[in-house]
Amino acid sequence: MTTAEPLRITHIGGPTTLIEVGGWRLLTDPTFDAPGRRYAFGWGTSSRKVTGPAIPAADLGPIDAVLLSHDHHGDNLDDTGRALLTGVDTVLTAVSGARRLGGDTQGLRAGQNTRLARSGRPTIEVTATPCRHGPPLSGPIVGDVIGFALRWAGQQHGALWITGDTVLTRRVRDVATRIPIGTVLLHLGGVRFPITGPLRYSMTARRAVQLCAALRPHTAIPVHYEGWQHFQEPRDVIERAFTAAPPSVRDSIHWLSPGETATVTA
Repeated sequence: MTTAEPLRITHIGGPTTLIEVGGWRLLTDPTFDAPGRRYAFGWGTSSRKVTGPAIPAADLGPIDAVLLSHDHHGDNLDDTGRALLTGVDTVLTAVSGARRLGGDTQGLRAGQNTRLARSGRPTIEVTATPCRHGPPLSGPIVGDVIGFALRWAGQQHGALWITGDTVLTRRVRDVATRIPIGTVLLHLGGVRFPITGPLRYSMTARRAVQLCAALRPHTAIPVHYEGWQHFQEPRDVIERAFTAAPPSVRDSIHWLSPGETATVTA
């Protein structure tokens, strides 16, 4: 019987987390710039960063791979994050992002697989999962985004899934039918911009409850809800939605404030 590997997750801020398992150190969506700057997201949208990272990039230590949902928005990859990529052997992202970043960056389309393999460590199978970073037909405007499902030997509850920036769609919901999920990092925030009115560009708390009801994960960790002006649903809004959810959903939520680390059963 394969021994389960302890899974440690540290929330650094925004969408940025450090994932440690079996000797691997993986980083998601590196955002390490100081607060105060306004970033343009295209088509008249912009946002100001209001909170810096809980852990500076210089204090991270070695990173084996970066899982980058998309490269073209500053709240998922900023200038300090781009500099960090140059010292990482493996960077996985969407196909269009890999073309922009160049070098050895590996591009994946939703449904494609790759592996992280190194002697003395468990091999991690990485599957790119679908995202839609906005309303229907917004793809050409908002650009390509992917999530990541990670599987390795010994997982007791199922894969680790990083949803990436997405609203809830049928394809996103269908991940639960194709991949058993044990732990999910939920990119939330209910992003909106004044120029586009009520349109949402990331998942709301209400939709996250619906997704978790379909997934039935052992552990659900909200990220991507604080630190920026365009995040419209802070922690208290998310907490209310999950408090009102059925027990199987409510009990799965595990909060990590920026800077906190949790060891979860994968």
